[in-house]
Amino acid sequence: MLHLTSVDLKRQKIKALFIPVCEDKRIHAEPVVAALVDQALAIGEFKGKKDQEITLYRPPGCVAERVVFRGLGKAESLDAEALRRAAGRSVKRCIQLGLPRMWLAAPDPAAASIEETDILRAMMEGAFLGNHVFDRYKQEKETKPLARAYLVVPAASAARHRRLAADVQTVCGGTLMAREWVNLPSNDKPPLELAALIAREAKAHGLAVEVLSEKDLQRKKMGAMLAVAAGSSNRPAMVILRHKGGDRRPPVVLVGKGVTFDSGGINIKTGDSLPDMKGDMAGGAAVAAALIVAARLKLKRHLIGVIPLVENMVSGRSTRPGDIVTTFTGKTVEIGNTDAEGRLILIDAMAYAEWRFKPEVMIDLATLTGACVVALGERIAGVFAKDEALQAAIVAAGRRTHERCWPMPLPGDYKELLKSSYADINNMPNTRYGGAVTAALFLSEFVGTARWAHIDIAGPGFHKKEDAYCGPGGTGFGVRLLMDWLTSRT
Repeated sequence: MLHLTSVDLKRQKIKALFIPVCEDKRIHAEPVVAALVDQALAIGEFKGKKDQEITLYRPPGCVAERVVFRGLGKAESLDAEALRRAAGRSVKRCIQLGLPRMWLAAPDPAAASIEETDILRAMMEGAFLGNHVFDRYKQEKETKPLARAYLVVPAASAARHRRLAADVQTVCGGTLMAREWVNLPSNDKPPLELAALIAREAKAHGLAVEVLSEKDLQRKKMGAMLAVAAGSSNRPAMVILRHKGGDRRPPVVLVGKGVTFDSGGINIKTGDSLPDMKGDMAGGAAVAAALIVAARLKLKRHLIGVIPLVENMVSGRSTRPGDIVTTFTGKTVEIGNTDAEGRLILIDAMAYAEWRFKPEVMIDLATLTGACVVALGERIAGVFAKDEALQAAIVAAGRRTHERCWPMPLPGDYKELLKSSYADINNMPNTRYGGAVTAALFLSEFVGTARWAHIDIAGPGFHKKEDAYCGPGGTGFGVRLLMDWLTSRT
């Protein structure tokens, strides 16, 4: 879908050319594009302010049917994310117009004061991610994704970055894969069916796949995970994906929460949040997609993905508040709240993964706590780690990808809030405050010697409204973040 190209805009027949424009600085060096920008700015109603848009039809100086100018605002605020968003909005505009192709003029790196690779990657990411339409359940397909998007650059730039488009498509394709899984309704992805979907896709890309059944989980004494699954007629599963990559170092293990629907259990959820609980497996979707992307990129790193899959439902078999369960490690957990279920499936998955695979690093992704959304909002994930270097590396990857993360504390004295009178630990703190912190501390009690980080994606994993390059529903948050972190490591 993505192409870097150098074209003669005076001769190339183009249906739609999109040009990003700053209000106080010229950022295009290509003469035809620069002249077109001057024409647009000569019209008083268009100033290049953020999100302003104007269209010129068959303007003099080029043979494009329409040229759409999109304002970026002041040059001092111009960054890769602004270009990513502009590209995404441009693609969505073309989809609305029913156009199969679009051309997008890339700014000059020197004028924009952004590295050329960053400009091209960001604009291609925005275009590719914005081209996703989830309509599999609609009889009438109202819109259709673009067949092709061309990023117009000088010939030398196209030659220099000839592999970039393919790499962006692979990584962002993983993001779209995760979005698709998250957007599936829960009746079409109970744990065993979702496990089969993931396994089929993973095998097609050369990953080694293992699916642990409920009997396997019972034999391995994963009592915490089984306690969450107890109330549902849909049985649990754990998917294990392996990408060897020719690396002899201990593996990196990625663990993703996979609750295919979360009713809250006996502590049942109420209100408007329930329809969104199909997205409570967004962490598992991101981990599975990241492993598939790693295989497609032939990443030279030994990676393992572990995705525990359960449905948290209410029935006569449901785990009750006050019950005590024995985890894979042998530690006992008092169930203070059945809606604190994600941490229960994660502790068994993490402890098992560390015991079996002896990882160098282990990272879990989970839509874990509403408290993290209260703290950081819907666009930023919280990162918890005792290892400050690991935490900083994840935060830095978030800055580069704009899958933003914020470092969060793990204060040891807060563990007192998880004490139980009857078991080794309670899955719920004895206070309503600091819920994201105490959830992370609960997880930390089941991690051994591996370098570990927990990423709470409860906010950015699922959105009710579309944005510049994502529709409503699953965002695929975490795939680009993890791939950036993995490829940036030495």
